Parts: sequence; C-alpha cells; structure tokens
Amino acid sequence: MIEKDLLSRIGMNLIETDLEGVVILEPTVFGDHRGFFMESYTKHKFESLGLDFNLIQDNHSLSSEAGTIRGLHYQTNPMSLTKIIRCIRGEIFDVVVDIRKGSPTYGKSFSTILSAENKRQLVVPKGFAHGICTLVPNTEIMYKVDQYYSPEHDHGIIWNDPTLSIEWPVSNPILSEKDKGLPTIDRAENNFVF
Repeated sequence: MIEKDLLSRIGMNLIETDLEGVVILEPTVFGDHRGFFMESYTKHKFESLGLDFNLIQDNHSLSSEAGTIRGLHYQTNPMSLTKIIRCIRGEIFDVVVDIRKGSPTYGKSFSTILSAENKRQLVVPKGFAHGICTLVPNTEIMYKVDQYYSPEHDHGIIWNDPTLSIEWPVSNPILSEKDKGLPTIDRAENNFVF
C-alpha cells in the first residue's frame, strides 16, 4: 500500500482493485479560467508508485459510434504487454479479465468508467485481457504500452463469454469482424501462468 504523503507529493491518487496489479490512477488536475493542466505520465513518479514499465509506444483510437466494443484483447508471451489507458474524449466502460492460469482470480473481471471528464487512467498488466465499450459517440482513447504489436502473439476472448459474467452496457454492440470471431476463455490461446 502506498503512503498518503507520498501520493500527495507525486500528484497522483492510486486506487487498487480486486485484481492484482490492476490499478486506477487519478491525476491531480490544475484548472482555472483557461482550462486545465495535468501530468498524465511522469516516469519517476510512476516508478515511485511501483509502476516501473518501459513504455515504448503511444496508441490512439477513435470509435465513432456509442456501443462499440473493442476486445477482449491481449498478447501472449514473450510479446505480452502492459497498457496504461485513458479516455481523452467521450466516455468508455473499461474491462479487465485475469487470464493467468492458476491465479486465485482467474476468469474474474474488473470494470470501471474512464472519461475525458474524470481523467482517470487504468493500468492493465501482462496476463490480463482488456476491452472497452464506448458510451458516447466520437470517443477517443490513448494508451501507452511496453511492447510492440506482434500479430502472431495477438489473441483475444469473445466479449460475451458467458463464463466471464461481464455486465456490458450494451447487448448488441458494434464489433470488428476479428472480434466477432474470438473464442471463449477456455478455448483461447493463452500461455500466462500465475
């Protein structure tokens, strides 16, 4: 657990979840009549929170329509990756699923709302599948990763796998052809071990 005085000096509130390593980050936001300023990422500050990742790439995604689901995605070892996601326009329902075989929380999910307004970020460590559902049109997310995209290690789980019991905010989402054909968790390729 991070000490409160350290968090105040860092300017970041860290909220732990029931899934090991999955955390929500709330930045300190400085606002006035001009707008706002915040640090979304500062390497040494993240390291002092125990978030020591070698972030090497920023990705930016736009979903034009509300009810778009992207996921549940992950990359297997040795190209597994950590993501730090934030919504810079609009609002998303963000989901993380523990897929580490042998984990006491295997198959369990965590969900939260990320929005341009709340400015929260979500850390998704290696060994977890990740997906989003847009709640409003023209939603944009940005996320940092610590590994490059590798098509041969790119895998996923179908969004509505009944064993995961995810309470998505849509019943008939907009999906890519790739995401429509993803397998259930028991059939998905996965080499993560707790």
